[in-house]
Amino acid sequence: MLIRPAPSTVPDGPGVYIFRDEHGRPLYVGKAKSLRKRTASYFRKDLAPRTRSIVDLADDLEWIVTDSEVAALMLEFSLVQEHQPVFNVRLKDDKSFPYLAITRQDEWPRALVMRGNKRKGVEYFGPYARAYSIRQTLDGLLRTFPIRTCTDAKFRRHEASGRPCLLFHIEKCSGPCVGEVTHGEYDNHVDGLATFLNGDSDMLIDDVEAAMAEAASHQEFEKAARLRDQAAAMRTALERQELVTETRDNLDLIAFDEDDLEFVLVVLYVRNGRVTGRKTTIVDRVEEISSSEFVGRMLGQLYGAEPPPREVLVPIEPDDLALWSEWLSYRRGGPVSLRVPKRGAKRRIMETAHANATEEFNRHRLKRHSDHNARARALRSLQDVLGLPVPPLRIECYDISTIQGSHTVASMVVFEDALPKKSQYRRFKIRTIDGQDDFAAMEEVIRRRFTAYLAEKELSAEEQRRFSYPPSLVVIDGGKGQLGRAVKVLDEFGLDIPAVGLAKKLEEVFVPHQSDPIVIDRGEESLYLLQRVRDEAHRFAVSYHRQLRSRSMVDSILDDVAGIGPGRKKALIKHFGSVKKMRRASQGELAEVIPDRVAAELFHVLHGSLASQ
Repeated sequence: MLIRPAPSTVPDGPGVYIFRDEHGRPLYVGKAKSLRKRTASYFRKDLAPRTRSIVDLADDLEWIVTDSEVAALMLEFSLVQEHQPVFNVRLKDDKSFPYLAITRQDEWPRALVMRGNKRKGVEYFGPYARAYSIRQTLDGLLRTFPIRTCTDAKFRRHEASGRPCLLFHIEKCSGPCVGEVTHGEYDNHVDGLATFLNGDSDMLIDDVEAAMAEAASHQEFEKAARLRDQAAAMRTALERQELVTETRDNLDLIAFDEDDLEFVLVVLYVRNGRVTGRKTTIVDRVEEISSSEFVGRMLGQLYGAEPPPREVLVPIEPDDLALWSEWLSYRRGGPVSLRVPKRGAKRRIMETAHANATEEFNRHRLKRHSDHNARARALRSLQDVLGLPVPPLRIECYDISTIQGSHTVASMVVFEDALPKKSQYRRFKIRTIDGQDDFAAMEEVIRRRFTAYLAEKELSAEEQRRFSYPPSLVVIDGGKGQLGRAVKVLDEFGLDIPAVGLAKKLEEVFVPHQSDPIVIDRGEESLYLLQRVRDEAHRFAVSYHRQLRSRSMVDSILDDVAGIGPGRKKALIKHFGSVKKMRRASQGELAEVIPDRVAAELFHVLHGSLASQ
């Protein structure tokens, strides 16, 4: 129960405030020009429903004083990124957006489509709406800028063999692996591709066409034809980048649509007058904010980690326009124009972006309506069937995987709001059990998980990590035996967490201290949800077990081959991945990774062991 702090104890200056639940988990992080006035507003009687939810669930309120509003903005962004509070409006993680990347840190840089965390020494272009559109653009540009697209392993194989790959023969790679290009020439190709992707394309095309005319004037018609094809490839790639302004503007354009539950955000990245990237994402409306407040929040999310361009266009002015303009200028290290376009080409593209956002939102609403209702029905049904006090918003499911007691492993999968939360999945190697004993293995896993929970519970909120949040329901893949061991551990720790077991054969649900199982009708949403959770835990456990078994098999076979040490073993596993794929390989393919003599011995051992099996 949150107790209102005395107004005299709250600083009357800028800073950040944090609502935490009973487990110390941040529920909401906010900034304020005056912490005293802002925190007092949460204790009025006429709160909006979402804001009331924050106060009802909160157990503690703390604050951090800053020396300015800009510093408060920076701190708010950092805390939201670190803790991901459930009631903060925030962009979903953009790791899924595809980028075109150039690995500048490599001796011979490589061009590829990348997702995930951005890496040091890699230059990124985008993000783009679809990966195939990037690949089409890159494929067309490789004739003009023939840099490598192969993996490092493939590059080293061709470098060792002295034979280039097919891309060199069709003139989509300049052949750095076989010394067909100098470092200076290759760097020119890399810089040219980067310049083109940044939007500085007209100058490059003019240079290529000038070189084509010069070659033709010297009657070097083959060279002129190649240059003609390069210019055509660049123009084709350029057509995929929509021209939106006549002048060579560099700007980001933000548009959105909204309803009572969500926003859809569209960001267009315009460089030198052309759209070079686009981001479209759905943002949950987990707090009660106005449209102008939302624009400000998105500015913080978009430019908290990366500097903005010289100009940022928005559909409406954010609250505290002067503050956000100052903050963007601080992030860029120079002046930034933050404004609403009123007329001309920029106004037209804003209208187009808003139309795209509206169309995207209409499609999303249809899907959301069915998905959200189905999940809500499933959780309410499960609450009724199991007699739970509240719907189980966080479900953890555990499964054991083994074959005759070898490589025994376990999985823990997490579902929040009836959706898988894969970032919190965990895998366990069973340490204390010899032979096959699923009951004891289940007890070990539950003990390790909740020992970690109790240990992290004692830490400060900043130190809590993997196991700090308890489930609303524990599901055990198995019957009475496995469930009994899990309940034994929970009782020892004094944890009042509901637990059930789901047996595969008849899909019966076992509950503690009850001899007869619960039989849920086949058509019930609650049974379908339990099956999904159980099947996901089973899949995750089996995949880990297969991975360990395959690695053990590879190790046991490779250890019998003279000449294969840790380095060569690692290279073979990285290249082929499994014994099955090694057996499919010819002796020559094995020799691309290891010396010929060792490859011949390995080929004999692999096929000899297959015959013995």
